[in-house]
Amino acid sequence: YTGSNHIASAAAMDKDLAKRLFRAAGVPTADWRMAPVSAGEIAGSLGWPVVVKPNKQGSTVGLTVVRSAEAFPAALALAQRYDDEVMVERFIPGRELTVGVLEGRALPVGEIIAPGEVFDYQAKYQAGGAREIFPADLPAAIAARVQEVAVRAHAALKLGTYSRIDFRMDPAGGIWCLEANSLPGMTAGSLLPQAARAAGISFPELVERMCKAAVIRRLAQIAPGDLRGQPCDRIHP
Repeated sequence: YTGSNHIASAAAMDKDLAKRLFRAAGVPTADWRMAPVSAGEIAGSLGWPVVVKPNKQGSTVGLTVVRSAEAFPAALALAQRYDDEVMVERFIPGRELTVGVLEGRALPVGEIIAPGEVFDYQAKYQAGGAREIFPADLPAAIAARVQEVAVRAHAALKLGTYSRIDFRMDPAGGIWCLEANSLPGMTAGSLLPQAARAAGISFPELVERMCKAAVIRRLAQIAPGDLRGQPCDRIHP
């Protein structure tokens, strides 16, 4: 298969583990607590609002933005329907940014403008649910900063040939890494192909580069004697 291996993908899927690795690598990420945690502890350590979400889930399934202690139990119960581990994370207001990483280099920064507070399931998968802008309208210095942090986050999780790293930029210009997608969506209209297109890489070229990288990685793991009798197009992609 292409992209990240199962270990890196598992690390990216486990949000608590990923954030610990981000912190160790100097990647800024919002403060968080893992349930069980009381509303009083949240108020004292994170403050309201917070994001309550399953620790190992994607597409914002089971996620709730909670603004008060009264709403916390219902949000916790919803998240627990999808995972036995629940994360409570400080909510970062601001702009939603995303950066594709391809072969160790960051692609142009994209911005997602969703109708609600978060880029939720409906906004992601229904036609017209969100505006996706590539490249994002950002000062060059800020765009370069987001790209640098994306590459660092990619490396912190030991991700493979490609990934997509999601961010929030707060009103003061602070950059906060939300999560890493080790195997992001790959339809022609998905975010990573859009970022590649903004870099002048067509969808067929993007797919070919991913496949070639996978073949080369596999060949590097095969002893030379194991290649005897293989067709030339398998040995020299």
